[in-house]
Amino acid sequence: MSEPAPLDPAPLDPAQPDPAQPDPAQPDPAQPDPAPRDPAQTDPAQPDPAHPTNGLDDTVHQRHRLGILTITAEARADFGYLRDALGLTPGNLSRHLTVLEDAGLVQVEKGYQGRRPRTWVRITGQGRAALAAELATLTELVRRHGGSPARQAGPA
Repeated sequence: MSEPAPLDPAPLDPAQPDPAQPDPAQPDPAQPDPAPRDPAQTDPAQPDPAHPTNGLDDTVHQRHRLGILTITAEARADFGYLRDALGLTPGNLSRHLTVLEDAGLVQVEKGYQGRRPRTWVRITGQGRAALAAELATLTELVRRHGGSPARQAGPA
C-alpha cells in the first residue's frame, strides 16, 4: 500500500478574498468607533449607550428600595412605618435595607424609645445623590415620551 500524500490545500481562487486577510468591509475592532451614529440608522438590537434607561441604577430602581429612599429623603423613618407604608413583611424590608445599607445609600440606626427597641432609617448623602440621579433619569424618560404622564393618561 502506498502512503497517502500530505493534504495540499486547494489553490486559492484569485476572485475570492483571502480568508487570512481582514475583510475591508468590516470595521477593525482595534480601532475606536467613528463619530456617533444617527439613532434612526442604528441597529435596533444594539442598545443606545446614551439612552436614559442606561442611567437607571438597579439598586435604586427596584420599587421597594425606591420607596425607602423617597420616604427617608423626607425624614428619618421608623422600621414599622416603612413596613406598613410599603406593604412589606419585616423580612423583606430587612433584606431591602441591607442592600441599600451595603451600597451606602441608607444608614440603619438601632436603639430604644423608652423600653421598646426601635430601628430608624435615614438616607445618606450618597443615597440622596443616587435618588436625584434616578429621578433625573425618569424625568428625562417622561420628557422624551411627550411630557407629563398625567397628560397622557386621559380620562379614567
